Amino acid sequence: MSERETLEDELRSLTFSAGQLKLDLHDLAEDLPLDWERIPEVAERTHAAYARIAELREQIAALA
Repeated sequence: MSERETLEDELRSLTFSAGQLKLDLHDLAEDLPLDWERIPEVAERTHAAYARIAELREQIAALA
């Protein structure tokens, strides 16, 4: 498997996971004030996932 294919596989997997995290964050917001304590943790994981997605896209574009 080429480096590009490996990065694209990671991107697909992470995009799915990030979408779920986005929904989790949205659900937390809708259910406020319940579980408000979880917001920073879920937001941090969501932010990290989308930051990695941006990095992967840049790496894939650089290989093109």
